[in-house]
Amino acid sequence: MARVSQEHLDARRRQILGGAARCFARNGFHGTSMQDVLKEAGLSAGAVYRYFPGKEDIIAAITEETFAVIRGAFEEAARTAPPPTPDALLGKVLGGVLAGQVHGLERRIFAALVVQLWSETLRDERLAALLDEGYATMRVAWAKLVDAYRSARILESDVPADHVARTMIATAQGFIVQEALFGDVRPEVLANGLRGLMSMNPQKIS
Repeated sequence: MARVSQEHLDARRRQILGGAARCFARNGFHGTSMQDVLKEAGLSAGAVYRYFPGKEDIIAAITEETFAVIRGAFEEAARTAPPPTPDALLGKVLGGVLAGQVHGLERRIFAALVVQLWSETLRDERLAALLDEGYATMRVAWAKLVDAYRSARILESDVPADHVARTMIATAQGFIVQEALFGDVRPEVLANGLRGLMSMNPQKIS
């Protein structure tokens, strides 16, 4: 029997996850059955169960992959020298993440899927652990970026790096939620808004 190549196995796995992601984004996790996934992916039950024992395993795989894409995009941007300012960084990264990097989903559908994943972590300990791991890694990456800002003397040193990291992560999360709920939230809007806030002069306010 001919050996199946790793490329073929990877492509089949992506096919399953892509079909499942489209189903979940359209009908929600609990409104999607394994039969729905089989039909969307165009595969037999045996082909799918070879990779994933059940729907919960598919959800976990999509969760892990989705969070990894978002985390990886920020980590890559954070390694840029000199570091881009938060407005440019968030606008660029979120623009890329929402441009179909995960399973080729339309940006609003992908954003809706992410929001569903977040809500699912509230009831699923396995998914919650994946989210906690990703969040912790993101905080570390952003804290390093804050250190780079300070080294470049473009950020004051009186605010803890982790506080800045949490705030920027919250901004990114809020942007994704807005896209999921309302749509057409362009990355340049976020970048412009942040740039406006960053330009505020505290001396004039006081």
